[in-house]
Amino acid sequence: MAGDKGPRRAPQEAVRAVREDIIRGVFAPGARLTEDALAARYGVSRVPVREALRVLEAEGFVEAKPYVGVFVRELSEAEAEDLLELRSVIEPMCAARAARNRTPEQLGRLKELVNLGWDAVRDGRLEEVPRLNSRFHEVIAEASGSEVLGQLIRQLSQKIAWVYAVGLTLRAEDSWREHEEILAALAAGDADRASGLVGQHILRATTAYRRRVRDPIG
Repeated sequence: MAGDKGPRRAPQEAVRAVREDIIRGVFAPGARLTEDALAARYGVSRVPVREALRVLEAEGFVEAKPYVGVFVRELSEAEAEDLLELRSVIEPMCAARAARNRTPEQLGRLKELVNLGWDAVRDGRLEEVPRLNSRFHEVIAEASGSEVLGQLIRQLSQKIAWVYAVGLTLRAEDSWREHEEILAALAAGDADRASGLVGQHILRATTAYRRRVRDPIG
């Protein structure tokens, strides 16, 4: 079939591309996703797109309706609240452990991400902020030295980015200023301060999200 011709690309790359576009709002909740359109958009064959949609359905980003098609899910308020509560419990713990266990290489990576985030904010490339934010928090989890915590954050990070996507760009400068403070605490090896700063950071982001939900046009 003509639709199956095109450059070969790993399904993981197609998953990442479609997921990022959902998080960024390119595909809004309720939008129908077709294999042909996605294959054309990303310059791939339909095969990795088909596999990517299966993965994204398992992750909860899309919903397949028999005989109708595949649609972008709308994250429920209850699901969002569960994700936010999980984050508020797990990430301060990650930060405390990261302050004790981080390596120079991990600190360097966090500094690089902070710089990339500031560049994106100052250049008005706010569509890049959710991805950089997710990676910043993933590296902190990796620096904790706990495979269990790292795995939990990796599993949650993309969904959390989806929850925060709008509010995060609205408070981008504050968010990256807070990231700088967190990085300083990690570099100083101050576990209590790192944990507290991450907790405050999550609380402010959560408050902004909830405000946005209550007043979507405000």
